[in-house]
Amino acid sequence: MRTRRLLDRVARRRAAVDSHDVAGLQGVIRRTGVIRLLLAGGAVALVLVAAASARDPQTSESALVPPDRIGVVVLDLSLSITDDDYVTIRRTLRRLVAEDASIGLAVFSDAPYELLPPGTSAKELTPILRLLVAPRLGPVRNPWTQTFRAGTRISTALELAKSMLERDKVAAGSILLVSDLETAPDDVPALARTIANLQRSDIRLRVVPLAPSSDALSLFEGLLEKDAVATFSSQTPAQGEPEVASTGVDTPVLFLVLGALVFLLLAAHERFSGRIALPRFRRDEGDPA
Repeated sequence: MRTRRLLDRVARRRAAVDSHDVAGLQGVIRRTGVIRLLLAGGAVALVLVAAASARDPQTSESALVPPDRIGVVVLDLSLSITDDDYVTIRRTLRRLVAEDASIGLAVFSDAPYELLPPGTSAKELTPILRLLVAPRLGPVRNPWTQTFRAGTRISTALELAKSMLERDKVAAGSILLVSDLETAPDDVPALARTIANLQRSDIRLRVVPLAPSSDALSLFEGLLEKDAVATFSSQTPAQGEPEVASTGVDTPVLFLVLGALVFLLLAAHERFSGRIALPRFRRDEGDPA
């Protein structure tokens, strides 16, 4: 066994490049070793950070209800809602179901009404979808038509949503208003106060407008924070085509940047810390053995 180890050591020595000034290369060897460690460590760190970012896609800004919050959907069922508006309402509810949001539900016209308490799975909205289909002819009918006739007051609906979150002691809440944004003229001052109170609290307010008039949209844009108005594609699905909205997941820019940096570090490692490639010695036929 000892003889075999000795032969292996001799063979390795014969394969090495003989250099009589190796001592002069010690500084270069140490510097190359440090660079190699730094580049390898940086590459490993970037891979770990990229993996962590890939596990947590940035959806909080695109999702109708942020994943870290419990929302209350405030649904406008006044008589000013048209057939096309019901298409957007169904798409909105389907998107909430796809996002598996944690929500409550309130419907309103002149008076708001709580249907689902906060913390309910959005999948519970699925049975409601069949009730929000307008017939081809005649006025829109739903179970609340006889109750909700006219005199829309959006402020009271938002106040109900706020009270629902406070009643259930929801620490981080949000409100999603799905409406044509048409409210009674005498409700505008109360609406402004309600939105201001929501902005001072930890409750976020987002709006899905249902083909609002320019005046109504301008009013809400003046009261709401930036990017608080969510929009869908204007393209209406063909008859029989599933109404599937965007998943709301942003392009993973951070993941792509980190991945590019990993490749750059690997390339730098090969450029500055790679082994020196020496040509293989080939003995000519006339050379002595």
